[in-house]
Amino acid sequence: MNKRRAILVGLGLAGVSLVSAGVGAFLAVALSTASPLQKVELSPEEQKVFSQEKTVSVKNLTLPELDRPVNVLVLGIKVITSDLDKKGIDYEKQDVGYLHLVNSFDGLSDSMLLLRFDPKKEKVSVLSIPRDTRIYIDGHGVRKINHANEYGGPALAASTASELLGGINIDRYVRVNVQGVEKLIDALGGVTVNVPKDMKYTDFSQHLYIDLKKGIQHLDGDKAMQFLRYRYDEYGDISRVQRQQMLMRSTVEQTLKPATVVKIPKILSVIQSHLDTNLTVRELMALANFASQRDRSHINMMMLPGDFNSGDEPVSYWLPNYEGINKLMVSHFNLPSYEKEYNNNVRNTYASLDNRFNVTNPRIRIAVQDSTKDQQVLQSALDALRGAGYRRVFATKNWQNPLPKTRVIAQSGDDKAAEEVKSVLGVGEVVVESTGYLQSDITVQIGRDWEKQIKPLIESDLEIDEQFERRSQFETTVDRF
Repeated sequence: MNKRRAILVGLGLAGVSLVSAGVGAFLAVALSTASPLQKVELSPEEQKVFSQEKTVSVKNLTLPELDRPVNVLVLGIKVITSDLDKKGIDYEKQDVGYLHLVNSFDGLSDSMLLLRFDPKKEKVSVLSIPRDTRIYIDGHGVRKINHANEYGGPALAASTASELLGGINIDRYVRVNVQGVEKLIDALGGVTVNVPKDMKYTDFSQHLYIDLKKGIQHLDGDKAMQFLRYRYDEYGDISRVQRQQMLMRSTVEQTLKPATVVKIPKILSVIQSHLDTNLTVRELMALANFASQRDRSHINMMMLPGDFNSGDEPVSYWLPNYEGINKLMVSHFNLPSYEKEYNNNVRNTYASLDNRFNVTNPRIRIAVQDSTKDQQVLQSALDALRGAGYRRVFATKNWQNPLPKTRVIAQSGDDKAAEEVKSVLGVGEVVVESTGYLQSDITVQIGRDWEKQIKPLIESDLEIDEQFERRSQFETTVDRF
């Protein structure tokens, strides 16, 4: 008996020692104020681009928490051997017979995102900036914004993005190359995504093989990268931005859970060689912890307002719409509004006309996509929106998979307008992201909830029409006699 007790006590003490060691290691990482993942040394001038204010706090043994809103610029970098050869950059060469990816940050930013984690509003806002966005880069003239990292690293990329976005403060940066994204998806266990169409492309020079089938499927890191890198479709890089947002939302909803947050030090050990950031581990854990507790309605995803330039021009650009950018930044990124009342004349001109309608802005563009495969259900949604006073409502190609709930997508980031459209329909959920129809302000994807609500009315109307038809036929027959 005493021997058994001694064994149990020994095991208990060993367990306590292990737990204490684990907690100690966890706290050592979580309480660290250093940036152990930073690969480049910023000059004093470059450091000034980023905020030096305190961002997080740790209370007792709890996970780190955000003290204030934090803006983080995320750059996805893809570098192949020929990129470094052209610049004469020395690197560890591997003669594998093709242009392979290099674990480097000295290249173009294949993607650019501004993330805002706002504990006051309890929201996460994500702004995708297309790589082809035309912008003036200090010291280099008018270029595509993806050149900023290549010319001056994270500091120039951040200052250029800040200028584009009305002077928004950028607190931190994250640079990750494509190998790191692949390893991160694998470390999180993969992600389930609805692939919108068959994707097939081969580039033998880079050993890039993309072969994905249409439909809902679970993607590992390699297939997730195929999903992200494919861009051979109608809207090119803009379609890639939409797929990035689809993958990000799925990753946050499916894999970023409170239980995952405590594994961050382990996950970082897997991807750290592919990551460059001035965030501390404590800050990374606080940001992940905050995002993991937000539901779908509190994660907003938008794309930089703009349009394609003329196809006749020698260089393809995404042209920023600065009025739209200003509205979006004021609404979602808390940028102070410097907008003057230049819209007053327009409002006054149309005031008498708008007063005839109940809706706030009858001129917004509303694209409607049907997932029910019922033309009458689609037409009823178009009629309802037009009947409410919206003048620019149009149907576009159907959504490929049936949706249980109607989605009202704030394509341009105007969540208030989306809420108003939802209230007109009386069903659905508002989603702030840029995955809807590109040439719209609001995209409505009709689901089963709208069909269930409207079907009895449609059937009732059909019955009345049939009765009217039968009555007309009877009266015609009576007239003949």
